[in-house]
Amino acid sequence: MSNIEKIGDTLSSQPIIEVKTSESFAWNEDSSLNHSPNGQNTESNAHDYAGKHYIVDFWGAQHLDDVEILESALRRAAEVAGAVLLHIHLHKFSTGGGVTGAALLAESHISVHTWPENSYAAFDIFMCGNAQPEKAVDLLKEVFSPTKTEVKEILRGRLKED
Repeated sequence: MSNIEKIGDTLSSQPIIEVKTSESFAWNEDSSLNHSPNGQNTESNAHDYAGKHYIVDFWGAQHLDDVEILESALRRAAEVAGAVLLHIHLHKFSTGGGVTGAALLAESHISVHTWPENSYAAFDIFMCGNAQPEKAVDLLKEVFSPTKTEVKEILRGRLKED
C-alpha cells in the first residue's frame, strides 16, 4: 500500500469539516447582483460594484473571548445591515485564547478572529446587493467598544465600465 493510499484511508475515516448546502432564494437568468432575499430584482443601489468589503481592526476592544456576545453581535450585525443570515459557526480556543468564526450570509459573510490577550479583533465584512455593511461596522463598534478602530473599504467586482 502506498503512502498516498494510507493517507487517503486515514482522512476518509475521520471527517475534518462538515459541509452543508442550503438555498435561501430562487435565482434565475433575469436576476441581478442587486437582489432581495425573495429573488425579486431591486433597483440599483447607486454603485457599479458587486459588493462592499470592509476590513476592520479593533484595538482595546472588550468581550473578545465571550462566544455568546460574539454570536449575538454577528446576528445583530447581519440584521442591521439588511442581510439574510444563513449560518454562524464560532470556535473558542483553549482557556485564555480567542475566538474565530464566521456568519454566512446570502449576501456573503462576516468573519471574526480575536486575540483577547491583546484586546485586538479583526473583522472581515463583505456584502453584495442592497445590504449595507457599513451599518454592521457601526454595530460591531458599539458592542466591542474599541479604543482604536481602523476600517478599510474595498469595492469588489466592478460591473460597469466608465
